[in-house]
Amino acid sequence: MPYDRQAAVAYARQWAYRRNPVYLDFENLGGDCTNFASQVLRAGGLPMDSTPVYGWYYLDSARRTASWTGVEYLYRFLLGLDTGRPRARVVGLGEVAPGDVVQLAFTGQRFQHSPVVVAVEGPDAARILVAAHTSDAYSRPLSSYPYSAARPMHIL
Repeated sequence: MPYDRQAAVAYARQWAYRRNPVYLDFENLGGDCTNFASQVLRAGGLPMDSTPVYGWYYLDSARRTASWTGVEYLYRFLLGLDTGRPRARVVGLGEVAPGDVVQLAFTGQRFQHSPVVVAVEGPDAARILVAAHTSDAYSRPLSSYPYSAARPMHIL
């Protein structure tokens, strides 16, 4: 089944400023951005992977993988670095589409934030609009973040 970008964006719109009670809010536990990105990916139809340690799933707050809530772990999962089964590829900003994830580093190359693309009005960061949790946002220009590096991932 192909990734449903419209469903992903609809979920992001619905929950950008609220918390879905099905999922624990990680805002006070290091941040909720990757948890929210994972929820959006799941709403778009990305199937959970129940592989211990290297999979990607959320059953409840105690039964989940690090890739569901951790920036670097989600990156490793989506690119298939540990499993050999990629679900995304790193692309340039001009190649992102709604439903993709753009991870951001604020200092150096340590990526710390996982906003989700909700609209693309052009190939530059000012025209790529994202949704995120922790600093809740919807239709926020990617360029409004003070990032030092971006890692756009196009969902396959």
